[in-house]
Order: sequence, then C-alpha cells, then structure tokens
Amino acid sequence: MKKFVITTLGCRVNQFESDSIASILKGRGWEKAGRSEKADVCIINTCTVTGKASMQSRQAIRAKIREHEGATVLVTGCYAQTEAEEIKKIEGVTHVLGQKEKQLIPDLLETGADLDQLRAKGLGDTFSCLVPSIFEERTRPYLKIQDGCEAFCTYCIVPYARGKSRSMAFDDVLLNLRRIRAQGAQEAVLTGIHLGAYGHDLDPKTNLKSLLQKITSLDDMPRIRLSSIEPRELAPEIIELASSSDRICHHFHIPLQSGDADILKRMGRPYTPEYFVGLVKSINEKLPSAAIGVDVLTGFPGETDEFFRNTFNLLESLPIAYVHAFPFSPRKGTPAATFKDQIHPEVMKARCAEIREMGQKKKTMFYGRHVGKNLDMMVESKRDKKTGMLKGISGNYISMLAEGPAKHMNTLVRVKAVEIGESGSMICRIEE
Repeated sequence: MKKFVITTLGCRVNQFESDSIASILKGRGWEKAGRSEKADVCIINTCTVTGKASMQSRQAIRAKIREHEGATVLVTGCYAQTEAEEIKKIEGVTHVLGQKEKQLIPDLLETGADLDQLRAKGLGDTFSCLVPSIFEERTRPYLKIQDGCEAFCTYCIVPYARGKSRSMAFDDVLLNLRRIRAQGAQEAVLTGIHLGAYGHDLDPKTNLKSLLQKITSLDDMPRIRLSSIEPRELAPEIIELASSSDRICHHFHIPLQSGDADILKRMGRPYTPEYFVGLVKSINEKLPSAAIGVDVLTGFPGETDEFFRNTFNLLESLPIAYVHAFPFSPRKGTPAATFKDQIHPEVMKARCAEIREMGQKKKTMFYGRHVGKNLDMMVESKRDKKTGMLKGISGNYISMLAEGPAKHMNTLVRVKAVEIGESGSMICRIEE
C-alpha cells in the first residue's frame, strides 16, 4: 500500500483542501504515513500571505525532501501559484501545481498520468472543490463554499494567488452539509477566501444571508460556524438570524486591519473606523455573549505613532473577545510593497506585541464574564494531552476542558463554566 504525507500551511481553506486530498487518496487505497514512516509521496500545501509564510513554505518543502528521501514531492498552494519558478529551483521537487491544479493531485498520483495531459483537459474559472468522501480529520469539519477574492487591498497577495471569486452551488452546500451530518459531525465551519462574497457569481445570484436562512430552516446540522467575514458583508440580517437561532454560532471574526481612517484608505479597505465601531456595538447589543474576534495589521506604510495609537485605542474601547495581530509584510506585486514610507521592522514588532498583549487581556475578560454560566461544549475526539481531560469549544469560541468519559467525544454537551484554568482554557463541569 502506497503511503503519503501532507503538510499544510496557512488558512482554513488550505486545511480543507488538504483534508479533501487526503480523504480521496485514502478512498483509493492510499495510506497516510505515520510519523516514523517513510512516505512514497509528499504533498506540501503552501501559503504566501506574508514573507514569513513564504519562508516557512520553503522550509517545509526542504524538510520533507530530507525526511522522505526519494519520494515524489508535489508542491501546491498560494506560494506555488505566485513563485513557481523559485520552487522549481529546489532540488528534489517533482511537480509544482498552482491553485486550480490542486484538484488534479489525486488523479496525477493514482493514474500516473502526465501532468501536462491533465492540464490540457482545461480547468476553467468556475468553483472547484475536492469534497472529502469522509470527514474524519476534524471534529468540527470545514466546508469550503467560496474561493478567490476581487477586493485587491493594497497589501494583499491573495487575489493574485487565488483568482476571482467563485462559489459552490447553493444546493451543493446543502448536500455536503447533509453528508457531513450523516458522518456524525455536530458542527461544520463554513469557510472561504472571501466568505461574504458567497453567491455573487452564481446564476441566479444569491448571498450568504440567503444560504444561512436556508440552512437554519433545515435539520441538517446542529451547529454552523462562520469563518472570517468582512465588515461590510456582515449584514444586519445575518446578525438578526444568529440572535434568533441557536444553530449559528455566536462567533464573528471580523478583519479590521487598522483603526485609523487614513491608513484604511491607503489599504483600500471600504469602511471607516466609525462604521466598524457601530458594527461591533450592534453585535454586542443583540448578542451580548457573542465572541467578536478582530484581525489587525500593524506597521503598514505611513502608520505614525498617532495612527497606531488610534488603532490601539479603538480596539481597547470595544467589547471584543480576542485579537489576531500581524506585522505588515511587503508582498512583491502589491501596491503597498512600493510605498516609500515603510516602517522599521522593530517598530512593527513592538506595535504588534502591544496589540497582542491587549488582546490577551480582552480574551481573559471575555472568558471571565462567562464563569458560572451554562454553555454548550462541542467535545473533540481526542483528550487534552497535558491534563487528560475532555477538550472542546463553545459556540462563542471559548476553549474548554472538562472531566468526563469518552462517550461524550464528538457530541454537544451542556456544561457549567467553573473557572479559568492555568492554561487559559475554561474549566467546566458537565451537566448530566
């Protein structure tokens, strides 16, 4: 039996696609190599959203070539799309496949067909998705329903790597949710590169709000979680729907990037700080227990101390649950890479650390507000390695630990939050 290994860097969409390839290969008789086993094939699904991600992708490629000497090495993903020639220079790489070609990997390995022959069949610009036949990799499986982005923020390489926005057919989303549910999943995460653009390219056109309305009217999945969604696309109707339904997780991850109006304009972001503040307060008013996560990009060209302080103060004033902060990374081919007023790396690093420290305090405060309350815990299929306790997550994105038997794994259980543990997770008691 041939063995394979997949290394995945980057976003949930990449993770979904890697899981899909793995599932299809397993269905065709392949076996995933264990940690100490040599693989016949290594697949590296790369990321290039930052300079660090590109570096980590190169490191991962070289590491797999060393670990699995003589193996067929396939490199795909965003870094493969934008820097194919650089990857081809790495000795030991067999094939470099762009984003659209990712779907060719199972046939390439299974049939031994020539890659150029497979490419000649035509890949088109429509939505393509290798949907797993078995959603076994995750307790809360991802479902990619959208790909690509046409926003072209001045700092972002993703539209160049992923192409134009494309959506999974409306009925196919429902079909795949039923398949996930039939395999025992209690929660699915809807994900995409630009999730809020879902349905705009379909005929007839539709949108994320309509899809969620349909999903909540059916009995196909107990819990639905949304991945990151842009501020302008988190429609009031979606917030209202979440407030009236216990099936949509009260968890919204919303990219802010900067809390300064001038920097937002330079980034090409289509909203103001005031709009973002209003959105967060509206969610908090309708869903006081909702977890609101925020992405922030520090050190964007032209970000003065005053502009940074505007971002810090805005975040500090808002009822958010956590912050993901990243330093600006110039990406070749994007407008921001050519801006002259670049920020010194040490300044970026210090600003990023300050935001992260404040974000940790926000997270602790958010968790603290839930001590003593009853919550639903989605129990994972593996115990916490350090404590041996059941581990899981609440609908509003609180990491949880609880004592209990294995029968609770991969189920939704009612728990009472007792205290915040040393690890930062919420220690809970199962209410049976």
